[in-house]
Amino acid sequence: MNIAIMQPYFFPYIGYFQLVRAVDKFVFYDDVNFIKNGWINRNRILLNNRAAYITVQLNGASSFKRISYVEFTDNRGKLKKAIEQAYKKAPYFNSAWAVINDCLDLKTNLMSELAAYSVVQVSKYLVLNVLFETSSAHYLETKNLESAERIKEICRISGASRYINPIGGMELYKKDDFATAGVDLRFIKSNDIRYAQNKNEFIPWLSIIDVMMFNSPEEIREMLNQYELI
Repeated sequence: MNIAIMQPYFFPYIGYFQLVRAVDKFVFYDDVNFIKNGWINRNRILLNNRAAYITVQLNGASSFKRISYVEFTDNRGKLKKAIEQAYKKAPYFNSAWAVINDCLDLKTNLMSELAAYSVVQVSKYLVLNVLFETSSAHYLETKNLESAERIKEICRISGASRYINPIGGMELYKKDDFATAGVDLRFIKSNDIRYAQNKNEFIPWLSIIDVMMFNSPEEIREMLNQYELI
């Protein structure tokens, strides 16, 4: 079994979904400390041919608070208007908007639930066959372990033989260390992904929202295969 363990991000970029595509089980790492100025509550879309942030406003967020406890104040109506304005003329607006609108209508005030739901619903739209879990609900007994030790224990409990991590994890985790626990550690590296966006210069690595607006689910699934495991 291949497994990934990652914080829940709000409509993340396509590289996040390449990680989802590469595994059998995806664990939302929601009981670790919140990361300020990261991607848990924001991402970027194409607005007036420039990259612009869409941000869910948070209520009392702190780097000392667990992600699963962080709440947001509801500015989702404003986000809907911004996304609609940016993409109403995009070729796949109607099908993509149905998914986005459903996500933004989720009845919750918890940022982790909203972010995770955006990933799950986009994955369904793309017909990705993966089991989603949360660390807070399924691996609570591991929460006192540190960093790599916790990851290895979650792999053991899951019966996972391979752990796939984003390329940035090469600074945190070592293959030899995981090998001693019987886990094959790999890092996913995205290839250069381009698509017809607008007539202006292409802006890469925006939210999956942008990808969905300009490409069919079939085309996006092809893009999800454009990576290397290192």
